[in-house]
Amino acid sequence: MNKPVLQRQRTEAEVALIERFDQGDRRLVGASALRADAMRRFAEAGLPNRRVEAWHYTDLRGVMRSAALVRAPETATLPVARECLTKPVAQTGAFRFVIFNGAYNEELSSSGPLPAGVTVTSLAAALAAGDADVLGALKADGPGTGDAIVALNTALMQDGIVIRVMPGAKVERPLAILNLMSGGFAQAAFLRSILLVGAGASVSLDETTAVCMPDATQANEALTVVVGDGARVDYAAQVAEQGEGAVAVHGLFVTMGANARFNGFCLVPVAGLVRRQIFARLEGEHSTISLGGLSLLRGKEHADTTLVVDHAVPNCVSREFFRHILDHESTGVFQGKVVVRQHAQKTDGGMKSQALVLGEDASMNNKPELEIFADDVVCGHGATVGQLDANQIFYLQARGLSRGEAESLLLEAFANEALELVADESIRARYAAQAADWLAHRSGQ
Repeated sequence: MNKPVLQRQRTEAEVALIERFDQGDRRLVGASALRADAMRRFAEAGLPNRRVEAWHYTDLRGVMRSAALVRAPETATLPVARECLTKPVAQTGAFRFVIFNGAYNEELSSSGPLPAGVTVTSLAAALAAGDADVLGALKADGPGTGDAIVALNTALMQDGIVIRVMPGAKVERPLAILNLMSGGFAQAAFLRSILLVGAGASVSLDETTAVCMPDATQANEALTVVVGDGARVDYAAQVAEQGEGAVAVHGLFVTMGANARFNGFCLVPVAGLVRRQIFARLEGEHSTISLGGLSLLRGKEHADTTLVVDHAVPNCVSREFFRHILDHESTGVFQGKVVVRQHAQKTDGGMKSQALVLGEDASMNNKPELEIFADDVVCGHGATVGQLDANQIFYLQARGLSRGEAESLLLEAFANEALELVADESIRARYAAQAADWLAHRSGQ
């Protein structure tokens, strides 16, 4: 006799998310078939827990036991957003696009003409119009679509920004996307932005996520980047500010053409739980992708970087370099996988994760992987976890520095080596100032 299959009991959060979709949120416009398929996949999988290999170190189901309420943007909260924009959350001189409380807000965004070769529309407007390029970028077989949280984002994406860079355009003025929530109450946001870069074009994009009044917010945000043949994209991202009970999941999906370059970096110096998911696919020969990041953690903060780089064609290069500094009872996670397909000969891949553990109860989980099906490749990976060198601290103390000053100097050097990967000098300087501020506020210093 066949035994009945027992259905896993859904959590309060899972039920609320599915009901929200089924009841038809007024802001979920366009792409109905795409959304329905994505919600079906999420409903089957549910929120990921430790039994899901890619989420083994970040039990999202256990953290999100209840669903945060989503409230419509309120005009009364705009002054809060304006105050938030006075903080150093975006690159000075960049053309700024602000998504506030789940909706693109032109009033808070930069005014005046867009940089030459750039066109912009809101995601909601593009989906309502059935924009073929946008729907193509969101296709079901794109990078990362097998992940339940990616499916949830696709099903519930409220709004975002769609940026098109025309073929051959050299965009001198940097572009900035600011994902802001007012905070101060239970709140969630599901955002998706898209950057389409034409052949031979180049652009710099600065993306920042922040909660103006830090609270137990929930963010599920994603950026899809399509890099055309011979194009270059320099990308920097930051989770700038959120509350201790906040949960933020950020997805980055990159598809690259031939002879293209993508340089990406992320800074995570905030409270709560942050997971960065990166899915990159190299579909054109002679392309190069570089991914880096720096996480500064203390208290009970949790930062997870999980990435998959798929070499689908020959003669491509990938580099991944991530660093963590962990204090108190914080937890760091790095899971990196480089996949080299059977016909992707002449692949050159290098991946490294390094962590400094300062607190006795802090922990770092490293899981680098290479999945190679070709035989003519040069690939390697490495992961280290350690403490500050006592001999180096003694050397600096012998020259007049206090122990706290010696530790801060060594930590600053460790952080700045990662920050050197940031392509834009002004963004690098902003991140370095934030890292210095974090070090200055370490307890006991």
